[in-house]
Amino acid sequence: MADFRLRRQEVLDGEQLRAMLEESPARAAQAILLAAGEGVVEAQALLGQILLDGQGIAQDQPLAMRWFSIAAGHGHLMARNMLGRCHEHGWGCVADAVAAVRHYRIAADVGLDWAMYNLANLLATGRGVEVDHAQAMRLYQRAAEAGHAKSMNLLGRYCEEGQICPPDPLAARDWYRRSAEGGDFRGQFSYAAVLAQEGRIDAALQWLSKALDGGNLRFLRISCESLMASAHPQIRLMAEAYSQRAELLGGGGSALQLQ
Repeated sequence: MADFRLRRQEVLDGEQLRAMLEESPARAAQAILLAAGEGVVEAQALLGQILLDGQGIAQDQPLAMRWFSIAAGHGHLMARNMLGRCHEHGWGCVADAVAAVRHYRIAADVGLDWAMYNLANLLATGRGVEVDHAQAMRLYQRAAEAGHAKSMNLLGRYCEEGQICPPDPLAARDWYRRSAEGGDFRGQFSYAAVLAQEGRIDAALQWLSKALDGGNLRFLRISCESLMASAHPQIRLMAEAYSQRAELLGGGGSALQLQ
């Protein structure tokens, strides 16, 4: 276990604060408050995050936004991205997709993969901005090439569907594989679907199990329908596992009843 015994008023850097946060959130919150007040920009961004999540400190979304804004003003790109997230989802403010676009674009233009991904999502769905699939695809590609697993999956979808570019099943398969290997549960599900089409059922089941372990409630519920429609009995059986996991996460009725 790491030794975090500190001298009085010792200010830790961002890496030390993140390590402490894993060990002792409440104690880390005190150190983060101190460092943020002393002008450590990474600590200011971290303070915004723990206030947003209520991790080791009372949840306060408006105050989280204030600290994200302070860190963003000092050039912290993830804090800028998180300001966008707050505006998009109404965390600590009235939801404002136009403001979210503005913050995402600032960080995306500098090269932050998460901001590229979030901005692309708004462009693809027309929230706060006109629908522009061509620009969305370019942003997903930039983020994917930087190693962003969620963007890899969505880039694969564009390649598969041929909405903006000619359909390219081989490129789609490769992006789905890379997304799956990068840990994105939606990418794992997409890659499993490709493997199932190739008749590689055992491999598909392995990736479906990984997606099951990492998937959120909405994903699990939506995925049940496509699993039940599979021509392969083993894959149809996975729908029950997805449904049970969804019930565990969200309670209420079975996901299989949402068809």
